[in-house]
Amino acid sequence: MKRTLLSLATLLIALSAGAQAVGQAELKEIQGSFVKDASTKAIQNALTHNRDIKSFTYNVEKDGKIDHFFKYRCDVHGITNQLSSGRCWMFTSMNVLRPGVMKQLDLREFDFSHNFCFFWDQFEKANLFLENVIATADRPITDRDVEFFFRSPVADGGVWNLFWDVAEKYGVVPQSVMPETEHSNNTAQMRGVLNELLRTGGWNLREMIAGGAKKKAVEARKVEILKEVYRVLALCLGEPPTEFTWRYKDAKGAVKELRTTPLEFYRSIIPENYNPETYIMIMNDPTREYYKVYDIASYRNTYEGVNWRYLNLPNEDIKPAALASIKDNTPLYISCDVGKQSDRAKGIMDVDYYDYASLFGITLDMDKKARILTRQSGSTHAMTLIGCDTDENDVPVKWELENSWGPASGNHGYVTFTDRWFDEYLFRIVINRKYLDEKALKALDSKPIQLPAWDYMF
Repeated sequence: MKRTLLSLATLLIALSAGAQAVGQAELKEIQGSFVKDASTKAIQNALTHNRDIKSFTYNVEKDGKIDHFFKYRCDVHGITNQLSSGRCWMFTSMNVLRPGVMKQLDLREFDFSHNFCFFWDQFEKANLFLENVIATADRPITDRDVEFFFRSPVADGGVWNLFWDVAEKYGVVPQSVMPETEHSNNTAQMRGVLNELLRTGGWNLREMIAGGAKKKAVEARKVEILKEVYRVLALCLGEPPTEFTWRYKDAKGAVKELRTTPLEFYRSIIPENYNPETYIMIMNDPTREYYKVYDIASYRNTYEGVNWRYLNLPNEDIKPAALASIKDNTPLYISCDVGKQSDRAKGIMDVDYYDYASLFGITLDMDKKARILTRQSGSTHAMTLIGCDTDENDVPVKWELENSWGPASGNHGYVTFTDRWFDEYLFRIVINRKYLDEKALKALDSKPIQLPAWDYMF
């Protein structure tokens, strides 16, 4: 009966919109449009016996047209590997800082412990989830905010401000102090356990509040849930140190020893102006008004931290600022739609690198705005912008990224993308405000427009 009513409702909606089912005449016309000429038969034969569609779409006109040489390039060393985790934002945030740490400490190589920050990121996200559950306990479970919170209580993805939030609170440590484990490198199973634990706890908190539980009892229950979260994290990732001794060898071969705490170490190696007031997240989002500041509600990891906040700018303003930073030997955090028009083996990304439209004889012509609004495109991966090649007028023609997929990926761990690809698939960048022009700096003073965490862009 329920299904019948649903079908009737769907039919009424369709009729009111002037829609109609596919009739025999339309079906005959559609079937007749598929003409099996020689080229169509050849394509059908190839596709029905080969799984990899992408291999048939490579645009041969791109052969030999894109090299990996750059006029301007930051001084960076070493490629990291996030393995099967969504921690690109964390790796990139740290990769941007690594060159400065190596120079300051006179090191040939260095890496942060991503496991240390990951532990506290997951713990703090758990607390924020529980606080959000408590704050919305008077709303129905079908409320859009509530549904969003319960959909993914903790995830391993994020953006730059999440690294800053957790590092400011807990500090950082060298990689050897808290090495990676199987579950920091492969996060899915641990996160599955955490999400079930938190959904159970979140539901329990809602039931307690609905039953009239006192605030003190609710807070006590939240702490008990966090104890279990801490236990899962400690068993899978190890316990993070509150103080440590780090032995290392400098570039001259001298063995040195440092005894400190994670927060003291963080403050000793991070620039004084490393904060969201100086380092600005810029977005290129053509679906919204430019020169406006936007703030995404509850998009952080620590309860007391700063939300994901960005200034929306056109690409013609972003590129000169990014180039100025690279010329100043300052790498940048960027995020993009890495899967689009991307040759992972060669480390090349370019518009029309793969031509699906010609292979299938179809039309694929959405612009960036339409791709965002239809969910065809969105930012999926963070990397470090380190290089730019320009023409005789010093106008960018291609850019270089340091990735976190290991040295076997791309061009020995690096990726080259054209300036046209920048326009279509690069979404955000974190940059020192000193590289922005006056119009952008003035826009930063505007009151932020708040967007929901479930917004289509995030």
